[in-house]
Amino acid sequence: MTAWLECSVEVDQEAVESVAEVLARYGYNGGVVVEPAWTPGDEGPEFRYDPSRPSVLRTYLPLDAQSEEARQRIEQALWYLGQMRSVGPLQVRTLAEEDWANAWKEHYTVMHIGARTVIVPSWLEHEARPEEVVLRLDPGMAFGTGLHPTTRLCLSLLEQYVQPGMRTLDLGTGSGILAIAAAKLGARPVLALDNDPVAVQVAAENVAHNEVATVVAVAEGSLGAGRQMGHWLSGDFGEQAERQPTASDETPQTFALIVANLIARVLITLADDLAANLEPGGILISSGIINTREAEVTSALAAAGLHLRERHSEGEWVALVHQG
Repeated sequence: MTAWLECSVEVDQEAVESVAEVLARYGYNGGVVVEPAWTPGDEGPEFRYDPSRPSVLRTYLPLDAQSEEARQRIEQALWYLGQMRSVGPLQVRTLAEEDWANAWKEHYTVMHIGARTVIVPSWLEHEARPEEVVLRLDPGMAFGTGLHPTTRLCLSLLEQYVQPGMRTLDLGTGSGILAIAAAKLGARPVLALDNDPVAVQVAAENVAHNEVATVVAVAEGSLGAGRQMGHWLSGDFGEQAERQPTASDETPQTFALIVANLIARVLITLADDLAANLEPGGILISSGIINTREAEVTSALAAAGLHLRERHSEGEWVALVHQG
């Protein structure tokens, strides 16, 4: 039976993206759990996110001959980041296979997001009100569980923009949460893409569990330049040389709505591809943007011919709405 090392670190909100990239580089299949600070809400077991307090990030390493070297590299990278941001010491503990499979479950609870979206971990019960859109998720090791501010921003914007029958793309689907939400809000068909095979597997399971498999197709892949990238959270952005057009670029599949909760650098790289795959007048919701890089993203999307409609933020994180 495989044993695992759980590596966790407490960081301030400005350091979440940078530390997540470090952990994803060394963690098993790029998996990172982001656990923000929570304060009890007014309604029983429900909680509210407190952006003024530090978050805890976790990743898992298989305990083998390479794990100690990986741990040391993580520790070294965190030390360097700690010179610029508030980054706590790396905490490490050993877990058996069964413990690892359940370790992340203790960090999740029922969450209300936006006006009527409710995220319910698959192992918890929730009595839904008639107006609620309930997403039942088993996030596993994939990014995007509704805990991160960018996911919450995207969910709120989906409530606002999804119209029945809207052809939708969820790019970088992670756990599949945004694709499932779009489907339950009436979008169809929905394509959920991710270039991490672990995320694809988790998303497909969540889609089936939410009974939207007839609406949501989950596949491994990306758009245009994204096909040359590794997993977007791993820091592998492929070749930086100018990409040559391919036959598939000449007739891209188009969508009335694209939601892309990635990171700033990937959004900049994919700006032209996002515009090319958006129907005339279509809506692009982009997030995963730290506010220090917002101007770069906005500039790249404007250069691609998209028009900014709205800007929303939570803490240091930004979500943008553009129209084709």
